[in-house]
Amino acid sequence: MSFKLGPKSLENLKGVHPDLQRVVHRAIDISESDFTVLEGLRSLERQKTLLAAGKSKTLHSRHITGHAVDITPFPISWEWKDYPPIAEAMKRAAKDLGIDLEWGGDWKSFPDAPHWQLSHKAYPNV
Repeated sequence: MSFKLGPKSLENLKGVHPDLQRVVHRAIDISESDFTVLEGLRSLERQKTLLAAGKSKTLHSRHITGHAVDITPFPISWEWKDYPPIAEAMKRAAKDLGIDLEWGGDWKSFPDAPHWQLSHKAYPNV
């Protein structure tokens, strides 16, 4: 089965680093599970709101610089069991494209299954 990004996902990729956009487009082509891009580029005001609500732990989010996206299964699910197929596709796409990508689902201190970001090492903030 082949999936494609919908209009809302494409809109949510605007302003996101081109390399991260490439990974997302490649991942949807090879994914065995449909997904949607919930959020890409984020304003500082939105980040402050998420921090205040406990949904983020920092004001230095990679979303603010366009180096991160939040992706969920489609239809939207917050169940951890629904994320491994997406993680597999994203990681494989990044590897295929030679792009250093990090998954929030691999974090130990604040696991964040929807979160994907370009690494700080390969993509320092400018």
